[in-house]
Amino acid sequence: MRKGLWQRIKEVALTDVTVLVKGLDSETLERVERVLVEADFGPAALDIAEDLEGQLRRGALKSEAAVRAWLTERVTGYLPPASAATGLELGDGSGPAVVLIFGVNGGGKTTTIAKLAHGLRREGRSVLLAAADTFRAGAREQLRIWADRLDVPIVTGSQGGDPAAVAFDAIEAATARGVDAVLIDTAGRLHTHGDLMDELKKIARVVSRKRAGAPHESLLVLDATVGQNAFQQGRLFSEAVPLTGIVLTKLDGTAKGGAVLRVQHELGLPIRFVGVGEGLADLEIFNPARFAERLLAD
Repeated sequence: MRKGLWQRIKEVALTDVTVLVKGLDSETLERVERVLVEADFGPAALDIAEDLEGQLRRGALKSEAAVRAWLTERVTGYLPPASAATGLELGDGSGPAVVLIFGVNGGGKTTTIAKLAHGLRREGRSVLLAAADTFRAGAREQLRIWADRLDVPIVTGSQGGDPAAVAFDAIEAATARGVDAVLIDTAGRLHTHGDLMDELKKIARVVSRKRAGAPHESLLVLDATVGQNAFQQGRLFSEAVPLTGIVLTKLDGTAKGGAVLRVQHELGLPIRFVGVGEGLADLEIFNPARFAERLLAD
């Protein structure tokens, strides 16, 4: 079984009880920093390790429980306060809310759309899906399977067709049917392709013209386990289209939990949702304190 972050910190730093009296020596401090780096904390790793050493040296933390509580508070403090929003922004109700979902293939984009649709359905709202990822073989079929499973309508285009046209048609269909929200799966080929970014800009322009106030949300889905590549993806997507937040997937374990801090530090975008498992209900509104508690659970 994979060890959690707190267990690994205890093993490298707290097996000797004198640490709670004398503080960390340089070798132990490096080991703590390495644990945090391996958990993908990025630049925060050194800051947290050094601050911990200072707390221990001053005798401010006299037990393992105190160390864990301090670390939990420190991690929480790295993140902005929890948003007052309780879910997706759905506009003024005068027409369908339009939600654009961005991200590269393999990052959990399609599954995230299904989870968001499931959440909206549980709130009693009607949903329509749009398969605007027309370039990838199988993308439409994957989203169609989810639409069938969730019993929601879907609008698709032809293979290699115009993604913006699919988005346009989806908004038109949702308006005609009185649907509450349209979730649009955008193209997800490699983020290094300039033509993809141009296509995404076009989708955003088209939906803004078709529906006043749209898009009401533009969420970027990032895989928490892919490290530096995720942050490069995030920067490129945020340069191409205005984003309202991040959905961080594959946080069902704590091995790469520090990615939450790193995303916030490097991208400056709010983390709106986190995927913590494969089930439809395993998408949570991000709460910094709850996240830190889980990350450092005993």
